[in-house]
Amino acid sequence: MADNAKWYVVHTYSGYENAVKAAIEKSVNNRNLHDMILSMEIPMETVTEVTESGVMKEVERKVFPGYVLIKMVLTDDTWHLIRNIRGVTGFVGSANKAIPLTEDEVAALGVEKHEIVVMYHVGDTVKITDGPLSSFTGTVEEIEPAKNKVRVVVSMFGRETPVELELDQVEVLK
Repeated sequence: MADNAKWYVVHTYSGYENAVKAAIEKSVNNRNLHDMILSMEIPMETVTEVTESGVMKEVERKVFPGYVLIKMVLTDDTWHLIRNIRGVTGFVGSANKAIPLTEDEVAALGVEKHEIVVMYHVGDTVKITDGPLSSFTGTVEEIEPAKNKVRVVVSMFGRETPVELELDQVEVLK
């Protein structure tokens, strides 16, 4: 069942996000629904604020106040469980139909982290394995793991051309 789980967005009263998350976790434990409701996230960001006295301090704040993201298998039972939690006003979607987030939306939110182990370094010769330049070879110029990007200099038509690719689109030439 867990393979069918998708991310859904639940709307809450503003300021109730943590209470809603705790209440859902408690209900999941009490009803043993760990295979149906897999995880919950309240997206947070770290922001540097300057106080009136000029002191800079880092503060965590919610990216989407009033919303909780839940990875779950949507059934009538799970829908009613979530919907009847105190502080929940409903699912994001149309009428009584919850609409799951797309894979691209989940990736953009950074809710699910997919770790890619990079087996190459700056200066290594690599082969492009995916995309329109697949089977081209080039030299790694820059690696940005935080952005999932690598810049490879490829020789095309007798010119050195830098190309930006995703980390998993290249592999080290043996």
